[in-house]
Amino acid sequence: MDFNVKKLASDAGVFFTRAMQFTEEKLGQAEKTELDPHLENLISRADGTKNWTEKILRQTEVLLQPNPSARIEGFIYDKFDKKLPSRMTNPELLGQYMLEAANEFGPETPYGSTLITVGEYQKRLGGAEREFLQTSAATFLTPLRNFLEGDWRTISKEKRLLENRRLDLDICKARLKKAKQAEAKAAAAPDFQETRPRNYVLSASASAAEHELRVAQTEFDRQAEVTRLLLEGISSTHLNHLRCLQDFAEAQATYYAQCHHYMQDLQRELNRCANAVGAVCPNPVSSALLSGPSSPGATVSSLSSQKPSSLAMEQMQFPATGTRKAKVLYDYDAHDASELSLLADELITVYTVPGMDPDWLIGERGNEKGKVPVTYLELLS
Repeated sequence: MDFNVKKLASDAGVFFTRAMQFTEEKLGQAEKTELDPHLENLISRADGTKNWTEKILRQTEVLLQPNPSARIEGFIYDKFDKKLPSRMTNPELLGQYMLEAANEFGPETPYGSTLITVGEYQKRLGGAEREFLQTSAATFLTPLRNFLEGDWRTISKEKRLLENRRLDLDICKARLKKAKQAEAKAAAAPDFQETRPRNYVLSASASAAEHELRVAQTEFDRQAEVTRLLLEGISSTHLNHLRCLQDFAEAQATYYAQCHHYMQDLQRELNRCANAVGAVCPNPVSSALLSGPSSPGATVSSLSSQKPSSLAMEQMQFPATGTRKAKVLYDYDAHDASELSLLADELITVYTVPGMDPDWLIGERGNEKGKVPVTYLELLS
């Protein structure tokens, strides 16, 4: 207990002394040892890295989880090293509600069947969102947190030690300066009765101050070198964060591409359901074919034919414009004879025809020809 009280009193004295020293430095009443300009730049760069990393981390968390209560819950589970319970994403929950409503209204009714279709795609969107959140947390958020909670704490600790070593060095410089001034004053106005003892004491005091200054200077230089080495590692931190940022952007691109793909499929499903429920609306290409022949016999022949191949794209002779190669991004199943089924990663020839929907192109693969959606393609130069 006695040791703790003495240590507490000593720490309080050091704190009070350094507080006074800081105040005198601010008022210009005490000398301050300036750090090396290179070290000052490294410290400024590290502080900026820490501040911006915190801001980017917080805003990314808001982007991925807008609900503040859920963020607080995740923070608490993380601090207690507990696994966060798995919960449904908002699109998944919406899809589940739609499926339950469809069961109550009747899956065979038009509204019920549409609810089932939309609900299934909402659940797919929710699954894509869940995968995006997990990927972003692992590849982007976790490395940023590791820097703030690991590397930056070490850097902050060494920076505080460097500041303490600088204050100790300045105190030693002030002591030596006072000892030198006292020694010079004694030499300028000697006391002949006590010349030797007094000069001896002043000289010994100056020698002790010089020794303390050398020790403080050595410790300061050593701590400055340690801090400099740690701060130069910020460049490696930037490179690591750069890779994490690229992974995050790639995860975002993948997620939004999946959402676009699902919504395109959903639109086609809804259009097909609408045509099945109401009057069948001919697509633009079929309408052009049906209105093309001028003779009544040709029209009756095209309408009376029972084979879908009669409307197939092989028989269309529209003038092609802008023929080029394209790479297929996703598998696509043709919904009727006017469309062309696609396989991911295959190369096809595509072109457009006058008056055609800009969201579609004519695709050719060998002897096969048909409409293909633009969103499933990567056009090559």
